Amino acid sequence: MNTRLHDPFKTAFDSLDEFADLISQVLMCPITIEDANHRLLAYSTHDERTDPARISTIIGRRVPEKVINQLWKEGTIPALLKTQEPIRVKNMNDIGLNHRVAISIWKHDEVIGFIWAIEIDKTLTADDFILLKKAADSAKNKLLQLQTRKNKKEERSQEFFWKLLTGHLKAKEEIFEHFHSLQLTPPTSYAVLVFQFHENITNKVEQSISYLLKTNQRIKITLYTIDCNQLILLVSVTNFENPFNELDQFAKFFVLQMSERYGIKGIKPGYSSIKEDYQKTNKAYKETLAVLSIKEKFPIETKDIYNYQKLGIYQIFDLILEKRQTEEYENYSLKLLHEYDQKHNSNLIETLEVFLNKDNNINDAAKELNVHANTLNYRLKRITEIGDVNFKDPNQKMILYLDLKLEKYQGI
Repeated sequence: MNTRLHDPFKTAFDSLDEFADLISQVLMCPITIEDANHRLLAYSTHDERTDPARISTIIGRRVPEKVINQLWKEGTIPALLKTQEPIRVKNMNDIGLNHRVAISIWKHDEVIGFIWAIEIDKTLTADDFILLKKAADSAKNKLLQLQTRKNKKEERSQEFFWKLLTGHLKAKEEIFEHFHSLQLTPPTSYAVLVFQFHENITNKVEQSISYLLKTNQRIKITLYTIDCNQLILLVSVTNFENPFNELDQFAKFFVLQMSERYGIKGIKPGYSSIKEDYQKTNKAYKETLAVLSIKEKFPIETKDIYNYQKLGIYQIFDLILEKRQTEEYENYSLKLLHEYDQKHNSNLIETLEVFLNKDNNINDAAKELNVHANTLNYRLKRITEIGDVNFKDPNQKMILYLDLKLEKYQGI
């Protein structure tokens, strides 16, 4: 048979499972077909021998995360995203992966899926590679049909999510009807998580985001949407013993993977309190935006804070600022210290802020200011004298700390 002339895949097939069986019969090896996010779409059914990675994929209906990560590290997936040619994948015993050949299924310049052929009894030949390319081409239309249905559902999901975020759905019954119509199970507890990018998210970056979200197996993402430079998620925290820790870890993981895989850096994450009532999704969204706003103004102080609950006093800055402006209040001690700094070109205000940030710890504050402890003690003595500050009075220290932060918040 001349494989260059004959195409055994130019035939009608009712399902991708039937097509996977056909590829398996032609190439005489086990076959799996995945979408672009490594979710299992079909697999050949008459294979007695396989490998652990394929078994896990079939059971879980998706490729295990450890396998995806290793294929990225080994360069297999980056290569599949660049070429329409079949690629050999070497044996990786540590993740249960035998020798196989993979090929991408393309629609114009976009990868919409993959075919994997496991080499058990034979090594695929050059003619087999040609057949595999023909199979990928024949699978394209079926995958496009699935993708169209999926895109329509995602559009409806995003519209629903925006109604939740903006508070346009008020009735609990109506909210749950939307979940039901989208065949989504609302988690019993959730949080709104936002990743803020430096620039508006392009279609290409959105594809990378979608891939990363759908291959992640750390946390369940119920809804997501994109608004200019922000990726907004509604994530389940049901059954988490320590939801804040899980969300922190996911936030760090996402930022790291976007940097390592796609070279996109400087993403800022923030997330809300834990909620159970979906009528409060709008409130959760506002909390998350407040976290990002505070992180923008206080990058050093809040670099390890992603969660609204951990913002502490920063949560109520707007309320305090409104009260201050109404009363035309001015902290007299800070006024005196600012005037002294301007007149003598000194930095007593900075010294005071660092000292309070470090919870009155002389050694930590001196290290931060890069001065000797004796120098710091001298400055603190001058602050006490000039600003009439009593460092043994917790009330005065608290109001000084708060007013210093409010000055920075207003850009003074």
